[in-house]
Amino acid sequence: MAMMDGIKKFAIDRAYDYIEHDPEQNVLKLMDMVDKFAGDGPNSFPKQRAVFRQFLHDKDSNWYKLTMRVLEGLDPGLVKKFLSNFILNANLVGWKRQEEIRQKYNCNAPWAILLDPTSACNLHCTGCWAAEYGHKLNLTYDEIDNIITQGKEIGTFFYIYTGGEPLVRKKDIIRLCEKHSDCIFLSFTNATLIDEEFADDMLRVKNFIPAISVEGDKASHDSRRGEGSYDKVVQAMNILKEKKLAFGISTCYTSRNVDMVSSEEYFDRMVDWGALFVWYFHYMPVGNDASPELMPNPQQREHMYHAVRQARQTKPIFAMDFQNDGQYVGGCIAGGRRYLHINANGDVDPCVFIHYSDSNIREKTLIECLTSDLFRAYHDGQPFNENHLRPCPMLENPEKLREIITKTGAKSSDLESTESVEHLCAKCDQYAANWAPKAEELWEEDQQKRKNQQSEA
Repeated sequence: MAMMDGIKKFAIDRAYDYIEHDPEQNVLKLMDMVDKFAGDGPNSFPKQRAVFRQFLHDKDSNWYKLTMRVLEGLDPGLVKKFLSNFILNANLVGWKRQEEIRQKYNCNAPWAILLDPTSACNLHCTGCWAAEYGHKLNLTYDEIDNIITQGKEIGTFFYIYTGGEPLVRKKDIIRLCEKHSDCIFLSFTNATLIDEEFADDMLRVKNFIPAISVEGDKASHDSRRGEGSYDKVVQAMNILKEKKLAFGISTCYTSRNVDMVSSEEYFDRMVDWGALFVWYFHYMPVGNDASPELMPNPQQREHMYHAVRQARQTKPIFAMDFQNDGQYVGGCIAGGRRYLHINANGDVDPCVFIHYSDSNIREKTLIECLTSDLFRAYHDGQPFNENHLRPCPMLENPEKLREIITKTGAKSSDLESTESVEHLCAKCDQYAANWAPKAEELWEEDQQKRKNQQSEA
């Protein structure tokens, strides 16, 4: 198996070397190589590859333009590392191993692991649940190294740093990139600690990609993250773009900024900055000091639903909405189904937004955490709603989270101020009731559209 994977990596490297000199003419040949090694099995993402190939035939499509932005605008070694670590290891190779684990242990096996290197942060943003964690806790280098080593054994080659501000741990993050050169690392970051020296380290290791938090325009961003933070973010993006490094944007949409961060102007600005992707996150009322009034109303959430889908058809940037795109991943992806979260205290949470745990990575192996009562409850309960526009057991189905926590006895893992499951879910009850009718309407429209497309085909 290892020899075959090595042959695949060598072939993809050679294929990229071939197209590097003329990507516009030869990009489909790289796709031929990916198709060849992916095969035709159900776990080889055949539908996704077919759609992507279709777009590559249309030079006027935004997806073709995005592909050219990657192949022509990024450091060639970084692109090659991405193909090897993300496309090959994290997906084509890793997914097969994850399926073996799922079958062997009758549990979830994560495609990605989110972890907090530290609870420390140099900012204190309004409405940020991480601010509840305090500044005193860290996962050691050896602990993170061990998590990654265990993860690779179950087929996980994609690691996402959250926090706190992960770049408080710059040196350890780069060391881990060096040691685990077969993995891809992404970090959510406020970007204020990205400088020339760190960008040079990124260019050297080539397997670290920041997702930079931006909240709209300068006034909106600074009002939440502090005066002057917007200018620091733009400066960081200029450094990354100049060095031909990959980065994306992370945007939390709230009742106050939803129109701004979904506007065509905002999408165009992100492209101009050099961002290749944007992850949108619905504001979650997590923590005793959360602000439920920041939760979007049904009309605002529907607006985001349409705006992100429109951007995916027209803008050369990959836009994702963590909440509204549940229909594309079969509902909730937490609890290890596609990812899990490990906080700076070692507590293993099913979701980065749901801070309850019955396991600690300092006391259990990763497999033992995945087979714990809490994670089995997620495994057995997913999907939590057949309407995948209502995926979450907290936000859209709070009765489900109440049941899970009560049944499993999981405890609050909030590091600063413990929050009862009743206190958390009570903030979501009315929201869930208000969103349900609109979610049903949108779901039915989408299902009918899919049926029409299938009948036409």
